[in-house]
Amino acid sequence: MSCINPPKALLFDVFGTLVDWRTTVSETLSKQATLALNSSSSSSLPTSVRLFASTISWPDFAQEWRDTYKEFTKSHSSPTLKSKNAFKTADQHHYDSLVRLLADHNLAGLWSPGELHAIAQIWHFLDPWSDSSTALHDLGKSFLTCTLSNGNVALLRDLAAHAELPFSRILSSEHFGAYKPSPLVYNGAAEHLGLRNEQCALVAAHLSDLKAARDCGFQTIYIEREDEEDWDAEQVMAARREGWIDMWIGLDDPRMSALGGLAEVRGRFAVGGAYDPRRRLSILDAT
Repeated sequence: MSCINPPKALLFDVFGTLVDWRTTVSETLSKQATLALNSSSSSSLPTSVRLFASTISWPDFAQEWRDTYKEFTKSHSSPTLKSKNAFKTADQHHYDSLVRLLADHNLAGLWSPGELHAIAQIWHFLDPWSDSSTALHDLGKSFLTCTLSNGNVALLRDLAAHAELPFSRILSSEHFGAYKPSPLVYNGAAEHLGLRNEQCALVAAHLSDLKAARDCGFQTIYIEREDEEDWDAEQVMAARREGWIDMWIGLDDPRMSALGGLAEVRGRFAVGGAYDPRRRLSILDAT
């Protein structure tokens, strides 16, 4: 990423990159479990359900729920999956996997079907990281800003409104009939925006997403978020050495803005969208 050829569009992964799904989902599950256990109808719950609901770690359950989503999207990322009729949305997955996980943890019956649907919708209302809204607003003055998420369109629209994320456009894997890391998604997004792939930069907190985008010719911006990276330490260091990340914002970055990772991205771009090379971290700076 150079000051000679900066991107025209910043495309954003959303879950984990711009919003803190872990806190919102964990707190919602815990709150809803407490309400269910203290409701007037709680006496009808089996003793085993009451026991498991009282002792389970809801943050761990939230992580399991998130992990099922990762596996689901990987299994639906084949470039040959083009039929919109065969496409299952993230909303459908979130509901189905919640029902399945509750059964696996002996918690079936804790919530009514209506309550389950409402809880599954929490992914529409995740709270943002503290730096996301303001920095995205400022970046939008110099770049086309767009989601590029595996969340479905309705989910992303609700999420953008709830978290006050002022995107120029909403793009979802749903538009392309496949999930990231399918090339259909990255190539389709650039085509939809009327841009060449090299004119687009993906902003994400997951190196696997960024690697797939890079393989399609995108520029890449990595924002490390706590507990979001799936790659192990050796893989992360290899990615850093190899240099295919154009802008690396690490949690241990000595020049990390006190306002957060996306604010640091904003700080590394000058007014008008030109990249400021004086603030770029090199591999030597990071080691």
